[in-house]
Amino acid sequence: MSKVLVPVANGNEDIETITMIDVLRRGGVEVTVASVHETTNVTLANGCQLTADTLLSEHTEKMFDAIALPGGMPGAEHLRDSDVLVDLLEKHDIQDALLAAICASPALVLGTHGFVVDKQATCYPGFESGLTGAEYVADEPVVMDGNILTAKGPAVSMVFALTLLANLKGYEEAQKVAEGLLC
Repeated sequence: MSKVLVPVANGNEDIETITMIDVLRRGGVEVTVASVHETTNVTLANGCQLTADTLLSEHTEKMFDAIALPGGMPGAEHLRDSDVLVDLLEKHDIQDALLAAICASPALVLGTHGFVVDKQATCYPGFESGLTGAEYVADEPVVMDGNILTAKGPAVSMVFALTLLANLKGYEEAQKVAEGLLC
């Protein structure tokens, strides 16, 4: 079974966070939702309350098939500033695990910490200067380059989540989930 870590923080975008978790779980992926804060209770950008499964600090030695980052502000900043998360991203990048990010997170998290150097990537418009060393792709909602998957923002949350699922479980499984969701 594929395993995905979804780190969450106060201020992450509601639609991106919930869509990613839901679609992956529908596809049979084991999703661990982990708060970067000292509590599992998180308030998303538009007020939704989320209780994470665990604290990120409890997973420093674990490996996942992917780490998927929701965006939203100031959630992406909290993710960017989490030393535990950055260490996990580095460990996973070395192993060529999938690193996925949407909205502000491709720039603020992946760009700030050098994960998109020499890659094509996209992000929420206005954050593209944060894609340090990357080629910004403005006209695509979702961009895959090597082990890096990036997406623009809330409106493409479903496509992003299904693309992530397809990379983990195959196109047929993603298609089955998409059909069930009437996509």
